[in-house]
Amino acid sequence: MIEYAYHLRYYRAMPTVTIPKKEYQELVEKKLRYEHLRAVVEEEIFTPPPTRSRKTVMQALKGAKKYPQEFLKSVSRGLKRSSYFHA
Repeated sequence: MIEYAYHLRYYRAMPTVTIPKKEYQELVEKKLRYEHLRAVVEEEIFTPPPTRSRKTVMQALKGAKKYPQEFLKSVSRGLKRSSYFHA
């Protein structure tokens, strides 16, 4: 544990780090993808749903014919409890 703490302090004190160019480019690409994804998620979170009607939401989910009946029942119960959606 002492050896780990020594290495941690040593690496924090280093003013520069040298990595291969390919690794640097991969890190930059990952950073850009992460920033884009974060921006999209933040935008989506604060966008209100297009409807406030429980009936419309349930019709759309049932019409998709992709969801099991138990899931639809659960969503319906959740929508009934929600203060955002109304009948």
